[in-house]
Parts: sequence; C-alpha cells; structure tokens
Amino acid sequence: MESTIAPASTPPDAPAGHRPTIAELSHDFRVANGRLARRLRQEKADNELSASQFSALGSLFFNGPFTLRELSEHERVTPPSMSRTVGVLVSAGLVHRAGSTDDGRKIILTVTDSGRTLMHETRNRRDAWLALRIAKLSPAQRTVLTEAITVMKELTDS
Repeated sequence: MESTIAPASTPPDAPAGHRPTIAELSHDFRVANGRLARRLRQEKADNELSASQFSALGSLFFNGPFTLRELSEHERVTPPSMSRTVGVLVSAGLVHRAGSTDDGRKIILTVTDSGRTLMHETRNRRDAWLALRIAKLSPAQRTVLTEAITVMKELTDS
C-alpha cells in the first residue's frame, strides 16, 4: 500500500480497477467532504450571520453555556475575535450575556429563544436537504454510506 502523503487525486484516466493510493484517497475524501460541508452550510435559516458567527452560535447551542474564554477555546479563535463575534450575536438577539452566579467578574453566554429557533430551523433545513439526496441512493449505496459514517466517526475521534 502506498504510504506517501502528498497532494494528489485519483487520475481521471485511471484504468478500471485502479486502487487509489493513500494520498489520492486522502485528497479525494477531503475535497468531497469539504464540498458537502459547504453545500450543507448553504442550507440555513434566513439570517445575515457569517460562518464563524453561526459556528459560535452552534457551539453555544450544542455545548454551552460558555464563558467568552471557553467559547474562544472551543472555536479555536482568540478571545478578542470571539468578543466581536459574540457582540454581533448579542446585538442580533441570538445570544444572552449574564454575570456568573459564582463569580461576578465572569460573563456567561447562553443561546436565546431566537437563537434556538434559528438553530432548529437550520438543522431541519440541512437534514431535509440531505435526506432528499440520500433517498435517491440505491439500497447498496445506503449500505456503503452507513459503513462510511462509521469510518468517518472513527477518523474524527482519532
């Protein structure tokens, strides 16, 4: 098995039965996964949020509440950058800032009802878009997809 990890993709003129190298498989998987992720990001409830603002809202929705520092660490951005992002979310009425009951110096960020509604609408739109496409797959392709999901989860947990 080829172990070279270099940018490559499966050649379009590869002969039938060509087994892609690890580099080709890695490249093709990354490109396909990126395209699917970008396409799914287009399916969201109507709003003016940037991708990073929506990501921060999603982190609070699924994993919060957080302090600003915790959210910036979770999103892997600097606290000043996250402060600007949170400011937009607060102004839009999607996130609430409140003092901590344990430490008055800490500010706790939580998702508002409007933020939860936006997240639910977006999740429903994305699930519906993907379900329509999966419904068109053959039973054999759905089996492959089920197996691929297991592998993808293993990759993300490694």
